[in-house]
Amino acid sequence: MIAALVPVLPPRWTLAAPSPEDSALAAALIGETQLPPVVAELLVARGVRTSEEAQRFLYPRVEDLLDPFSMRGMDRAVERIQRAVAEREPILIYGDYDVDGTSATVLLKTAIERLGGTVRFHIPHRLREGYGMQREILEIAAREGVRLVVSVDTGIRAFAAADAAAELGLDLIVTDHHLPEPELGTPRALAVLNPNQPGCEYGCRHLCGAGVAFKLSQALLEAWDRDRARTKILPSFLKMLAIATIADAVPLLGENRIFVALGLAELRRPVGLGLRALMREAQIDPARRPLNPVDVAFRLAPRINAAGRMDIASEVIELFTTRDDARARELAAKLERLNQDRRAAEAAMLGEIAARLDEPCFRDARCIVMDGDGWHRGVIGILASRIVSQTGKPAVVVTRENGEAYGSGRSIAAFNLLEAIESCHELFTRFGGHAHAVGFSLPSERVPELRQRLAAWAAAHLRDEDLGNPLGCHAELPLDEVTPALFDWLRRLEPFGMENEEPVFVARNVRVTAPLQFMKEKHVRLRVTQGQTFSAVGWNLAARIRDLQIGPDSVVHLAYRVRHNDHPDFGGLELEIAGIEPAPSCA
Repeated sequence: MIAALVPVLPPRWTLAAPSPEDSALAAALIGETQLPPVVAELLVARGVRTSEEAQRFLYPRVEDLLDPFSMRGMDRAVERIQRAVAEREPILIYGDYDVDGTSATVLLKTAIERLGGTVRFHIPHRLREGYGMQREILEIAAREGVRLVVSVDTGIRAFAAADAAAELGLDLIVTDHHLPEPELGTPRALAVLNPNQPGCEYGCRHLCGAGVAFKLSQALLEAWDRDRARTKILPSFLKMLAIATIADAVPLLGENRIFVALGLAELRRPVGLGLRALMREAQIDPARRPLNPVDVAFRLAPRINAAGRMDIASEVIELFTTRDDARARELAAKLERLNQDRRAAEAAMLGEIAARLDEPCFRDARCIVMDGDGWHRGVIGILASRIVSQTGKPAVVVTRENGEAYGSGRSIAAFNLLEAIESCHELFTRFGGHAHAVGFSLPSERVPELRQRLAAWAAAHLRDEDLGNPLGCHAELPLDEVTPALFDWLRRLEPFGMENEEPVFVARNVRVTAPLQFMKEKHVRLRVTQGQTFSAVGWNLAARIRDLQIGPDSVVHLAYRVRHNDHPDFGGLELEIAGIEPAPSCA
């Protein structure tokens, strides 16, 4: 098994020792599957308990998708949509303006149209309408003959809109993944599909909004033609679903892992004109290199999100459904321009925020509430994420416009931001989200009280050790146990993402064996030895290693990821340094 832990790790490195129960489970897995010990322990840490579960984790298949009818409300939702299709009723899909909401709209629209249904959709304008369903849109739909509305990635707290739909004679199906209101429950609707609602026993609670829309699509398509759905249609849907699942940062475990693993494989063969055009704008060529979650999160998703942040997100739906190549190229080019505009707006605001973070009121706060006048609402969520990354504290960024304040917040693992927001719910005009991301609006004069209330909540619920950005390590692995065969097993844990992070290993008392090579004054390459020798690359670590005075013959503790360099002349296994500290004997 993995080497026993010594008592002390370098500061801010964390490594949880497996419990006796987990060690026993890992030992059983090793006996049944012949897995390498470190891989068995990594699987157990991810919730795998049996050899059958290990097989499903390591080799995801479409056949392992869960039964959509095990989700509460699915029977009623499917029956109503089937009736609308049979009676040629127009159906309104009411979406959201981010990657998750637009992807969900594309998936469900495509599925219903496959069945012969008539679908229209509405994606709200972020600045003019804000988040969620609005009565005015429902009234227009009712006047135009719509009798069925299906929300995607929104609606679980839309009590007023649900009541309005009932008054207008509209049947409402809510599909959402955000947490329900704890006291009021779910809104009045013909059916509510949300794995987080009370009484739902669906086997994967952490679906994104597009994941819930996909399950409804799966139920509709399999009820129509199960074999065709499983072999042809659903695999093609997984491309958009993988993008949404990665972009929404939900845990890549359970069914989400199937979505992303198979969806990334499908993205190697993009068929849709819009997707191909967007990949060209993002300079992604899947024929040269398979896509990974980083490509999706940092190259595809920001361009899709840019539409909703800076302009009209409904054009994303057109991009992914058009059959006109010229139009697809035009729309993809527009998303590229909007993404550049978003980056410029973000950079301007980030400079102002960075200058203020040194002020005592922000430096000493456990939960940062940063507010300003006229900041672009489309990028405040990104800025909150940047503050969290820089400070290791939960952060809320608020912009004030004409007496109203609009906020977006992001959090750290130890702090449930939605609970914090709910603790002062009476301040808000509207709010929603989940543990680590929230959005809200409130009158501008209430922002100081919001800051005080969140500060008090954070003081009561955050410890000093919860703050900061610790380096989470997953297992001890001396370098002499790193082999090509082990690397092949580690690759089977991919795709990596939320709660299935790429493993960071710890090797203690490693010797540096050659002069250091510095690259562009920012990066460094070392030769390290512990039973066998590896090249180890430290990105943006040159200054840190100089400060530590690490050089030839230094003995260090190393936190690292295993990599494979594909260069034809000097390729092979190498290490990426995640953390490095002098061993105590050399301090």
